[in-house]
Amino acid sequence: MNKNDLIGAVAESSGLSKNDASSAVEGVFDAISSALSKGDEVRLVGFGTFSVAQRKASTGRNPRTGEPMNIPASKQPKFKAGKGLKDAVN
Repeated sequence: MNKNDLIGAVAESSGLSKNDASSAVEGVFDAISSALSKGDEVRLVGFGTFSVAQRKASTGRNPRTGEPMNIPASKQPKFKAGKGLKDAVN
């Protein structure tokens, strides 16, 4: 399922027009992105938790030359599925 499929499914299940559903989906994505960029956690009970994980700096290798290279520290978005989502999948 891609973003357009998700918008179509939201429009169909909620009775909204595709434009309204698109605005709603975009709003949810923007709210989650904004909260994560501030370092907050987004917890959706029964669905899962979005959080930010800190990755340490490390040394890697260039696959073409085998030369060592530094990989800087970074923040990565992380998602942990909740019990309701796990149960729905299994």
